[in-house]
Amino acid sequence: MNNILASMLSGYELRSDYDRKNAMKEIIQEIVLCSLSRTDFFKHAAFYGGTALRIFYGLDRFSENLDFSLKEPDDGLDLSAYLPALENEVRSYGLNLKAEVKAKTKESFVQSAFVKGNTREQLLLFYPDESISSLVPENETVKIKVEVDTNPPPFAGYEKQYRLLPIPYEVGLYDAPSLFAGKIHAVLCRGWKNRVKGRDLYDFVFYVSRKIPVNLQHLNARLEDSGFIPDGTSLTIQNVKEALCERFASIDYVNARQDVLPFIKNPASLDVWSADFFTRIAQDVNAV
Repeated sequence: MNNILASMLSGYELRSDYDRKNAMKEIIQEIVLCSLSRTDFFKHAAFYGGTALRIFYGLDRFSENLDFSLKEPDDGLDLSAYLPALENEVRSYGLNLKAEVKAKTKESFVQSAFVKGNTREQLLLFYPDESISSLVPENETVKIKVEVDTNPPPFAGYEKQYRLLPIPYEVGLYDAPSLFAGKIHAVLCRGWKNRVKGRDLYDFVFYVSRKIPVNLQHLNARLEDSGFIPDGTSLTIQNVKEALCERFASIDYVNARQDVLPFIKNPASLDVWSADFFTRIAQDVNAV
């Protein structure tokens, strides 16, 4: 195995084949992130979403996608221009992965690409002496999705963070209050097969438990952009708490738990989930 991959892998507790597979995916995510930092990508874009929260704030769940937002709207972004450098970078670590833009099936401001390859082949690189690869179907594909919002809502705050592996690199990302604004927006507005994503609820608990305030101005811009509130209006923090409580009263928590279970290591942390639990902790949400 590549020495750098071995160093990155040493930071994981690998108690199961599930842990080994997710560790591989997370390390590939960080190599992709590093490769983008070695271009001019972060002059124009910022990292946000669940994977940003995991890598830079310690969220203890696996997150599938790498989500980015341009700092200023630009429908002329060419995501494909970054893919050759990205592909060369991941292959320099021995990973046989291909990067390609995802064709749009409908008009949107989001550009997407996949970094993908044969799952069994990549597992053999990470775990040459393990039997895990034999348990994976020969045609299974590992996919890391990269998405860029080219028409972002305004008023986000930004910061710089650094990582040391696979090599020292710098990333521009949303600050924590702006990340929390995106998560509250997701809780209020995002449905998945007509139900809330349990992953959004799990992340909501993470933000509240860390006493991270919400960037209220950015949240209002997101809510207005989604049509949740009329143009030219804004919610106070008390309005936000009321909207959250109304949302929490309508959630099927059995389905919400099922959504997030594959991404976490401690299912007992979900035992307390209920409308009353989320309504109570919503009162601890504050604005900055």
